[in-house]
Amino acid sequence: MKTSYSSNVLVAALTIMAFAFAIGVPATDLAPSSTLQIQPASANAARVTVVNAGDQVWIIQRSGDLVNWSELGAWKVHNGSFQSVFSFDASNPNSFFRALYDPSRQDISSTTANALLLPTPSFNYANPPLPPSFHVPPIVGQDNMPATNLTTDAGATLGRVLFYDKRLSINRTLSCSSCHRQEHGFSDPRKFSLGFNGGTTARNAMGLSNGRWYLRRHFFWDERANTLEDQVLQPIQNSVEMGMTLSALTNRLSTEPFYTNLFAAAFGSTEITSDRISRALAQFVRSIVSVRSKYDAGIPIGFANFTAQENLGRQIFLGQIGNATCAACHGTDNFVPGPNINNNGLEYPYVDKGLGGITGLAQDEGLFKVPSLRNIELTAPYMHDGRFATLEEVVEFYNSGVVNNPNLSAPLRVPTPPGALPGPPRRLNLTADQKAALVAFLKTLTDPNLAADPKLSDPFNYGN
Repeated sequence: MKTSYSSNVLVAALTIMAFAFAIGVPATDLAPSSTLQIQPASANAARVTVVNAGDQVWIIQRSGDLVNWSELGAWKVHNGSFQSVFSFDASNPNSFFRALYDPSRQDISSTTANALLLPTPSFNYANPPLPPSFHVPPIVGQDNMPATNLTTDAGATLGRVLFYDKRLSINRTLSCSSCHRQEHGFSDPRKFSLGFNGGTTARNAMGLSNGRWYLRRHFFWDERANTLEDQVLQPIQNSVEMGMTLSALTNRLSTEPFYTNLFAAAFGSTEITSDRISRALAQFVRSIVSVRSKYDAGIPIGFANFTAQENLGRQIFLGQIGNATCAACHGTDNFVPGPNINNNGLEYPYVDKGLGGITGLAQDEGLFKVPSLRNIELTAPYMHDGRFATLEEVVEFYNSGVVNNPNLSAPLRVPTPPGALPGPPRRLNLTADQKAALVAFLKTLTDPNLAADPKLSDPFNYGN
């Protein structure tokens, strides 16, 4: 039950018949769509939630008769919503709750102590435990962390708060996490993400797992961002996605006391700049490290923990059985490519030219960044346009559906002698059991810890 319009007074009622309503008058000083929601929490308790993009202070009151009201407390909304559970007399069939906006009582600030749920000491972001293969070639050469922005615990903590903060969008309704959701491997389950004003993005939101390791060091599907530090600022300024300017953002963040503390801890002074925002966000994204999958557990024991089906899929993936060339573009324990950007034969003519749309070169058309396959089970839908809903569809595409085009990458073609014309698209001719085995192997790359890791989760205090 909830109200759905801005008003000075939002009222909801919990009764035996679960009746809810709202009264009030429009208030131009409130953020759009401020609402009061009420849900039963138990036989004699209600969960009351205020949703308010303006992050304002609300006075919570309760009544049994809509005449006499008692104040339960004052809530400061820190990041779009706040809730708590209140008990009531179950013998009284009516228990009404009211959220009252009073301009004269906007005197509670969002501080580090009340707005954020941060541990002491900080989570370890600077030195995460990594498998031995991550410390030697070729993976060590894939690390895109620059010497000028080494990850620190304080820097990544600030980046985590920024990543989940809806203040980064013009109308305070979206955060980076809105399109990169932890439970989905930091990707978006929609084909195309929704922007601050309801518009849709042009491409699917790529998963962020192990974004720290990519030899080419560029970001976005078309690699238009030269570094991760460049990439993290672009959605903020995009007219469809978040709609902000960097000057407006730095001004907005400068009014929040908790950011004063976080920037000082990360960078040594309270100054808030777009460069520091960029560096902190990049540090947090590089902290999204996935190394606790079934695959990782299997490396030191020769994959004795795999089922027969999963081991068959691993052999198919590596080309040890059949003629699949998956590992050519998804190599190493990070499942990312080497120095190449690839065309995987999704379509021809090209609907989306990828890198070619940036460079204007015919030989770059249809070339896209190859993402890591880590947590691929969580990141559906697949491809830059989200055209495939399941891993089974992806496997069938590479099995039988690769489209010939002038820029198709060599591993996806039938090999031909030197000097001969390029061969046709490779057909894998997998059996149903082999395709199922390949999907089973891909699911061993899922890190169940990442989807719920508290050091990567939303740090804001939303009540209880």
